[in-house]
Amino acid sequence: MECINLAPSRLPLSSLGSLGVRIRRDSSRGQSNRFLGFRSPRCNKMFVPGFGEASPEAKAAKGLQDFFTYVAVKIVLAQLQSYNPEAYEELMEFTSSHSLKDGDKFCRTLMRQSPRHKGLALRILEVRSAYSKTDFEWENLKNLAFKMVDESNTKLMREYVLETSHLENEEQ
Repeated sequence: MECINLAPSRLPLSSLGSLGVRIRRDSSRGQSNRFLGFRSPRCNKMFVPGFGEASPEAKAAKGLQDFFTYVAVKIVLAQLQSYNPEAYEELMEFTSSHSLKDGDKFCRTLMRQSPRHKGLALRILEVRSAYSKTDFEWENLKNLAFKMVDESNTKLMREYVLETSHLENEEQ
């Protein structure tokens, strides 16, 4: 079943009921219609405020798309270095003067440089697509993300406990 992630400020309260959302109101302090929050009966996922119209997953996907562009540029550069040194130099020069932070902007700008650059941009788009669909290890990403979060949380909690217990021992 699909979860609906609604921000209270985005929809009028009257429309939430039609979506199957139970509205909690506070009438204990003389404020008969003070909005306290809502619960969707359809799921138990967390509401994540502050992402506007995009979900955290959409933001992560955009970051991965930009990363895939970076990877594709590296792959194309490695290919060009061995069989087309002139195109390699042109792409190296372009990458040194244009940021890869936004992959689509990078490719859009590269396409409009010259017909030769257009060919390089199309090759980057082709490699980006192939890499993301066939070579990137999605399951490994998921496992590494879980492992890194767990290890980081454990490390931070351990450091805090050691730090605070050490201070308490000195005070005694």
